[in-house]
Amino acid sequence: MFPRLSVSHPLALHLPAHGRGRGLTPALARLLRERPGSWDLPELPEIGGPLEAEGLVAEEQRACAALLGAERCWFGVNGASGLLQAALLALAPPGSRVLLPRNLHRSLLHACVLGQLQPVLFTPPFDPATGLWLPPRAEHLSRALLAALADGPLAAVVLVSPTYQGFGADLEALVPLVHGAGLPLLVDQAHGQGEALAAGADLVVLSCQKAGGGLAQSAALLAQGPRLDADALARALLWLQTSSPSALLLHSAAMSLRHPHSGAGRRQRSRALAIAAQLRRRLRALALPLVDGQDPLRLVLHTAALGINGLEADAWLLARGVIAELPEPGTLTFCLGTAPPRRVVWELPRALVGLRQALGGDPLPAFSPPPLPPVAEPEQPIATAWRAPAETLPLAAAAGRIAAEPLCPYPPGIPLLIPGERLDGARVVWLQQQQRLWPGQIADTVRVVRS
Repeated sequence: MFPRLSVSHPLALHLPAHGRGRGLTPALARLLRERPGSWDLPELPEIGGPLEAEGLVAEEQRACAALLGAERCWFGVNGASGLLQAALLALAPPGSRVLLPRNLHRSLLHACVLGQLQPVLFTPPFDPATGLWLPPRAEHLSRALLAALADGPLAAVVLVSPTYQGFGADLEALVPLVHGAGLPLLVDQAHGQGEALAAGADLVVLSCQKAGGGLAQSAALLAQGPRLDADALARALLWLQTSSPSALLLHSAAMSLRHPHSGAGRRQRSRALAIAAQLRRRLRALALPLVDGQDPLRLVLHTAALGINGLEADAWLLARGVIAELPEPGTLTFCLGTAPPRRVVWELPRALVGLRQALGGDPLPAFSPPPLPPVAEPEQPIATAWRAPAETLPLAAAAGRIAAEPLCPYPPGIPLLIPGERLDGARVVWLQQQQRLWPGQIADTVRVVRS
């Protein structure tokens, strides 16, 4: 069940951010050392649950809200995915339109199906050198908002910040644009620590395992401001959260939110940042190309500049005991985590020099941006297309047809195509190119709605 590597001491630079236990919050680590199963408890009266007004969970949620500057906080036990879905359903009634970025996580598409919502997709800036989406600037989002509103009202706007690779948007410039349009803003901050609250976001979703010392599936939803309907939030959480939440995961959420504000948490982060800074200095001294981002604990190697596809780089490193987090055609992202091992400062540069010597060459050509309009809606409602009778066709034969399911490389689960979109010839050619760039990750077929 668990991976066996060819080296005795793998360099694990992947999620969860606790680094296979190194960076677990101390209180959570102590709990896990207790007799196995002793922490597997139901919603006893003294414990309560995320939707209860009394009990230890309610007390911890109130304490975490105060620490993070939110009015309300709810813990979740089915990851940031479940809380993103609940948040969007709380903001948007059935039949309404919601403005979403193309680099959304697929869980938001699931929310559109569950809530009978119409996604309006805006295309973020694209970097041809790396092949990565970039956060929108104020003028970019302003144009997207105006174009979307020209076709009808919106119920909400969603932004992703930071991205999987650690790129953060200037939320202080973006939030007033959304609020100026009279709309609430949900920020997918699964890879962040709640900074969007200070910028004025209405709802913020955190993943306790992606940027903190919590376990996978523990997450938190933060809320503030007058644009929210508390009853709608409670209903959506009730629909999408289990009636038997794991006490272990609830504790993980509470401790991972509390720990960064403690003396031990601040010292842990200071040490992690110092290691990350030293590592970057060594890599730059070796002329290894890095992509600049806003998260100092995400390291993005620009493999395309070395003449290497990121997926090939990942396979080469994995065989030598270096486990990255996210391979993509032009980059390879490493998660240094909350407690990076000191040896990463020497071992990762040595491995990357070996990678360059073994696979490096002339830089790869620039990546082609997807042939997409700045703002677009699926031609057929997403729920209708996803449920419709479908057939599987080669990409080359799918031109003119409507997609019946999303096309997502895994990871990171960001869709290149969503149900209900019609495939024109230019889009088919681009998807064929993506299939060559993501060998083994994107099929050369697509499911389309049966004619």
